Amino acid sequence: MIDAKGRVALITGASRGIGYLAAKALAAQGCELILHGRTEAHLERVLSEVRALGVRAHAAACELSDPADVERMLKGIDSLGLDVDIVLNNAGVQVAYRTDYLNTPASDYERSFLINTISPMMIAYHFLPGMTERGFGRIVNTTSGIRRDPQQAGYSASKAALDKVTMDLASVYDGTDVIISLTDPGWCRTDLGGPNAPNSPESAIPGVIIGALVDDRRSGRCFCAQDFCGMTLEQAVKRAETVARYSGVIG
Repeated sequence: MIDAKGRVALITGASRGIGYLAAKALAAQGCELILHGRTEAHLERVLSEVRALGVRAHAAACELSDPADVERMLKGIDSLGLDVDIVLNNAGVQVAYRTDYLNTPASDYERSFLINTISPMMIAYHFLPGMTERGFGRIVNTTSGIRRDPQQAGYSASKAALDKVTMDLASVYDGTDVIISLTDPGWCRTDLGGPNAPNSPESAIPGVIIGALVDDRRSGRCFCAQDFCGMTLEQAVKRAETVARYSGVIG
């Protein structure tokens, strides 16, 4: 397990839900944080709480459905003069549940892919050259275990696409100290998951941050957060580094 103290982590979707919990968990490890939300106002609570834990934190407001705004956000992050070591691409959107799924509009796919696939990959591509040059980096993209649910076609297709491009990219970095992973939080009672989900948001911690802290030069894994529920962070990372494969491995 790496010592994360002093590392710089960017977390998207950090204003609430699992991103908010991940921000607090990495703050407890001593990470300096860059926290993304749709507006700076949405980030006020999490910024206040992580700063109270003694770490520096910065706001990065952006509409992830707009590639031009993503580019603007990335330039703003660059202007901070920080080396981003860890990226947790947590933000996502489930645009609709279509009972009349044969009339799913194209807009469901367009918005889903912009937020769930394109923006996390734009962010990953932006920071990977610096990580490669410094010889250290962690990128964790958030996937979903959703299957056989045509009512959520835009969402599930965008996550499947994210899985594919993440794993393809991970194959290039496997064996280096730039580790690229997926995490599946499980179906949690967040704004995205809804009130009927079986798992609390808290159950996804520490699982969703394992990929940021492993120290074994192995890329291309999917860490299913519910498999690590109830463990300490140290226990979860040790298990992640010693177990060869996971039920969530893709490809």
